[in-house]
Amino acid sequence: MLVKFVLATVSIAAAAALIPAARADTLDVQPAKTPHRHARHHHVAEGGNVPSRGMSMGQVERRFGAPIDKLPSAGGDAPRHPTINRWRYNGYTVYFERSHVIHSVMDATAPTPAS
Repeated sequence: MLVKFVLATVSIAAAAALIPAARADTLDVQPAKTPHRHARHHHVAEGGNVPSRGMSMGQVERRFGAPIDKLPSAGGDAPRHPTINRWRYNGYTVYFERSHVIHSVMDATAPTPAS
């Protein structure tokens, strides 16, 4: 009985020695510095003269005035899909998740022809 136990222990130890050690690699990806040339919109740098992330709808309206247009909301059909509201201002659109800013996006401008 002791012989079987010792053989089993040695077999398990040998098998464990043959299993390679687990490894993981990390890939660090940086966002692009310039918007894609076909992009219709580009994100506004935080701190510009636009609503910043985290502001409430009330704070945005008090600081930047009433929007030109309040577009129809999207989502809100499940907790995993919160309501997204969009307010258009002159030159940019503000995106809200529920009632707080998540992005301010500049409107596209027509590309300048090459000379």
